[in-house]
Amino acid sequence: MYLCLMITHPNVKVNLGLNVLRKRPDGYHDLETLFVPYFGLTDTLEIITGEDYSRTVAGLQARYGNLAQAISPDGKLMITIARREGVDWDPLKDLTAKAYMMLSEEHKLPPMKIYLEKTNPVGAGLGGGSADAAFAIRMISELAELGLSDDALAAYAARLGSDCAFFIYNKPMMGSGRGEVLEPFPLDLGDLRLEVVIPEGISVSTADAYRGIVPRIPAKPLAQVLRQDPSTWKAELRNDFEETVFAKYPELAAIKENLYRSGALYCAMSGSGSSLYTLFRPKSPKT
Repeated sequence: MYLCLMITHPNVKVNLGLNVLRKRPDGYHDLETLFVPYFGLTDTLEIITGEDYSRTVAGLQARYGNLAQAISPDGKLMITIARREGVDWDPLKDLTAKAYMMLSEEHKLPPMKIYLEKTNPVGAGLGGGSADAAFAIRMISELAELGLSDDALAAYAARLGSDCAFFIYNKPMMGSGRGEVLEPFPLDLGDLRLEVVIPEGISVSTADAYRGIVPRIPAKPLAQVLRQDPSTWKAELRNDFEETVFAKYPELAAIKENLYRSGALYCAMSGSGSSLYTLFRPKSPKT
């Protein structure tokens, strides 16, 4: 017997280092990066089956008024999306809807309704859409009792986006290939605290970030740099997208410099931007 409802809160990620190594024959690029989950920013995702009722839609209507809504041609999926800035994409092309349609091609699924409150920033390099997709895949699998393993879920997620599979595991993972080849990485930040900064009014498309980038092989593999003391990361741990993105948005470079002046041990842009994150040691309370 199917479960009726699930509500989760998809988190985002940051990239500790991001090296663009080479362009591939298929037009993509080979990368190496460390994906690290960040739980300080989340969306709300509810999926229900059959005739059960939503626990979130009344609140969404109260907070947002008009909601973006669509029904699939076969009538088996209804999706509702709420976002403060409005929804400027077809809800049926949202990755959560694509997750349902992809799984329905290979598995018998009951009719479902998806409710997504989109509070994570778009175009910030935090993988919010990928997280929604990965969480949806897991939720659909559990609601339909598909019995899929994490590796099977990750294989499905990789079809939807290069960093989607990471969110199936949601722990520090070294990413290679397009980002979909994942290996666990023993990251220990000690007493360092991670914080994310979202610049207002700047959204960076991945296509723009890649425009003009020059692939390179770094002097040290990323894993080697990450195993060094974090005090060395400012000089050796880099995000290759910063060069092209900062050239177009110099205010991001200024924010990064100000974060260092404010005491950050390490600061970098996440993914293809525009968000930045900092690692710093909390000050000891005065006695």
